[in-house]
Amino acid sequence: MLKQRAKAFYLLIAALAAGWFVWSSQAAGSWAGFHPFRLGLDLSGGSHLVYSADVSKLPPGDAAASMAALRDDVEQRINIFGVSEPLVQTEENAALSSGQTAYKLIVELPGVTDTKQAEAAIGATPSLEFRLASSSAVAAFVSSPAATGTTTPLSANPGYMSLFEPTGLDGSSVSRASLEFDQTTNQPIVSLTFNRSGRDLLESVTKNHIGDYLGIFLDGRLIENPTIRDEIPNGQAEISGGFTVAEAQTLVRNINFGALPIPITLISEQTIGPSLGREAVRGGLEAGVTAFVIIGLFLIGWYRLPGLVAVLALAIYAAIMLAMFKLIPVTLTAAGIAGFIITIGMAVDANILIFERMKEELYRGRSVADAMHEGFARAWTSIRDSNVSSIITGAILYYFGSTSVVVGFALVFVIGVLVSMFTAITVSRLFLYAVAPRRETRAARFLVSNGFRRTDIKN
Repeated sequence: MLKQRAKAFYLLIAALAAGWFVWSSQAAGSWAGFHPFRLGLDLSGGSHLVYSADVSKLPPGDAAASMAALRDDVEQRINIFGVSEPLVQTEENAALSSGQTAYKLIVELPGVTDTKQAEAAIGATPSLEFRLASSSAVAAFVSSPAATGTTTPLSANPGYMSLFEPTGLDGSSVSRASLEFDQTTNQPIVSLTFNRSGRDLLESVTKNHIGDYLGIFLDGRLIENPTIRDEIPNGQAEISGGFTVAEAQTLVRNINFGALPIPITLISEQTIGPSLGREAVRGGLEAGVTAFVIIGLFLIGWYRLPGLVAVLALAIYAAIMLAMFKLIPVTLTAAGIAGFIITIGMAVDANILIFERMKEELYRGRSVADAMHEGFARAWTSIRDSNVSSIITGAILYYFGSTSVVVGFALVFVIGVLVSMFTAITVSRLFLYAVAPRRETRAARFLVSNGFRRTDIKN
């Protein structure tokens, strides 16, 4: 008895700590750190943009890699634009008319309701450019006061960027970039193949500027500045900048995307105002609190002491779920909140199965302790089977969900089912064993039963 109560006490302290974390972490500078709920587009307000990508001019095997490069480039543009927590993803569907694969780019911009500037930044064709900086100019800059004592790399210094001058070489001059490895050092290198016009211009630039720097700029951002070692007459160049394999792969993707841009066309735009998002949050909170209060009153009124324990377990369930939403973190949408409220009902279903089993055992004349033991044991298989089927359904929705709404609902639903199993079985049992009366009196049996049917011990 004392051991059960000690365990229940420690569990209650842990649950209170989780609840306090959820409450206090909403404010910056709290002891728990700043962990606000991550709200989806439909709750925070913002814009949802859908683009159609034209991959018809790409080789069949390059479409997926080019779409990945497109996604990364748009992410960089949105981050520079200053949008908080943007979502950029690609979608692949079979076109019904032609039978070919259709590619889409989906962009969600929380907090952005005026999308004109964002659309301009997203839709701009990526710019790949090769610029030249003389070694003497770079040496003079390095020794100048402008570069002395700087804590950032020279390539990030605005003065250093101004040393590069246009050469006429740009993305239209490159036909292909690929990843290779040096046969001597086994270090990754990036191989460039220029087209006919680019090959002639590259030969002229490298012939007349040996020892200088050829900067590679993507969207005006310097991504590499190799030194020209020799004349390049055949349109084949190598960039060896001491990359890691991942860095070299990223560089290859960026260059290929700059050389072979994928045209994108805006086909759908949806804007959700911040006031509508706040209304959705308020409605979700009201629905959750109302559901909790009504369910709690029903449990206590009908199931008495076990009902009170179930309400406590339900509060612990809510605290655990909200803490997990913050720590994973889970992006909450209106559909996700609906999934959360549904799992509250599922957690109650498990408790009701247990309590009804307990009542049946009391009717058979078992003692309170035996009735509780049998109630949990006999209800477990039903709870297990129903929750496993729910988890399978949620996993299928999560895996095959084509939109963030479906995926968000499925994720919250599966997490909620798992946590509800823990609170309905472990937490409820622990607290009920800790507070259940030990004496076999009529009042004790009334407290742990439900309804109004008498459950006296049979002779």
